[in-house]
Amino acid sequence: MPLTSLALAVTAPHHHPSPLLQPSFRRPQRTVIGVTIRCPSPADAFLLPPIKRRIDCAHTRAKRRAPKTPRLESEAEGLVRILLKNFNGEKPILSVLQKYVKLIRTEHCFLLFEELGKRDKWLQCLEVFRWMQKQRWYLADNGVYSKLISVMGKKGQTRMAMWLFSEMRSSGCRPDTSVYNALITAHLHSRDKTKALAKAYGYFEKMKGMERCKPNVVTYNILLRAYAQAGDVSKVEALFKELEESIVSADVYTYNGVMDAYGKTGMITEMESILQRMKSHQCRPDIITYNLLIDSYGKRQIFDKMEQVFKSLLRSKEKPTLLTFNSMIINYGKARLRERVEYIFTKMVELGYSPSYITYENLITAYGYCDNVSRARELFFEMLNSGKEMHVSTLNAMLDVYCNNGLPAEASLLLEYARTKSLLPNASTYKLLYKAYTKANVKDLLQELLKQMDSDGVIPNKKFFLEALGAITSSETDSLPNKDVQNTSTLDLSSQRDSAFLC
Repeated sequence: MPLTSLALAVTAPHHHPSPLLQPSFRRPQRTVIGVTIRCPSPADAFLLPPIKRRIDCAHTRAKRRAPKTPRLESEAEGLVRILLKNFNGEKPILSVLQKYVKLIRTEHCFLLFEELGKRDKWLQCLEVFRWMQKQRWYLADNGVYSKLISVMGKKGQTRMAMWLFSEMRSSGCRPDTSVYNALITAHLHSRDKTKALAKAYGYFEKMKGMERCKPNVVTYNILLRAYAQAGDVSKVEALFKELEESIVSADVYTYNGVMDAYGKTGMITEMESILQRMKSHQCRPDIITYNLLIDSYGKRQIFDKMEQVFKSLLRSKEKPTLLTFNSMIINYGKARLRERVEYIFTKMVELGYSPSYITYENLITAYGYCDNVSRARELFFEMLNSGKEMHVSTLNAMLDVYCNNGLPAEASLLLEYARTKSLLPNASTYKLLYKAYTKANVKDLLQELLKQMDSDGVIPNKKFFLEALGAITSSETDSLPNKDVQNTSTLDLSSQRDSAFLC
């Protein structure tokens, strides 16, 4: 397949003309993965269109910050850095710890837990903790247990977090609010979110009856965020009302949690009322506030307000993140506003941001929404041949573009080509292709896909087939004959190899 460089031509949009999208004079260009980017100039400011209703998040223009002086590494951090360098697998951890036994104290272990947790080495955290308990200077401390419970929870080790909670009580420590907050967070990382929320709320109610463990603003924020992600607006409203009636004061994270719940469910008026309440309490918005407002307006295609929030963000002390631009790209794409998609991507690079693989996936998906499959394909192959690490989610994005634009044969060819490039499919790949092939009633591709699933040890479950049947019902083509469905059972789907269960 011939590859050509992808040039993004920025033109004025046909919908809602705005100074935001006006082209500027010619100037030198540079390229990011085949995408031609004009270099910035003072004349090409990021102007945004005037609107009738202002949605300002910042009260005044932010003052310039003084340049930050680099923070000097503390003695404890230096020792921890040396210890982590020696935790390379060549020597047992205990021997490394014994080597520095005269220097290591509680603060060093605390930092080790934090760093090892970031590196997904929770088992080493437990080894350090067991070694720490045997030292003469060790005293059982709530802070250490709270940190360990938090690390275990983030890694999905809920049972280990519960064991640490029991161990803490056995050692004579009395739980406090921070420990219960860590325990609630650990449960919320469980896969069964319904059960996790019920368990977390049970701990929340229990905390109210203990003097040392009264819920604080962090407790409310954890639960507000969890219920917002679950889309349970009524629970979010109840918790927020309870917080306002208590002695606990809301902070920016509290308001973000409530606004996120309203934004996810399309309750824009309610979201804006919380923003106004936040401003009235002199609570300054952070980057999370701006991002959730931009995403909420974008999903509802209220682009004038979305752009006004972005203008307010540029004038504030906060700085846009990749999430800011990614949200705008995908939401413009869903509205089929290709020119705006390309302009936002261009300005993002001009402002000094390096696109992530998620940015490129959003750009590919946006082109798919805009019926511009050729541009999506060119960008995908530019990424594939760039030598950078490819993610299977990028492959899935391109396959989805083919399937949604009625090109199942091209999707099948791309899957074969990706294998030659060591870009192997995952469970999500097979799921989207199975549904697409079933809906398009392409039996030969469907049978070939099932054989590939079998060879890769992928075993579909009941939910997988139910969703495929739903695709058949919703399609305009005739459903597969019974004999074709029965043929799937003749394949040896009980392979003893490692299996990925689709859900």
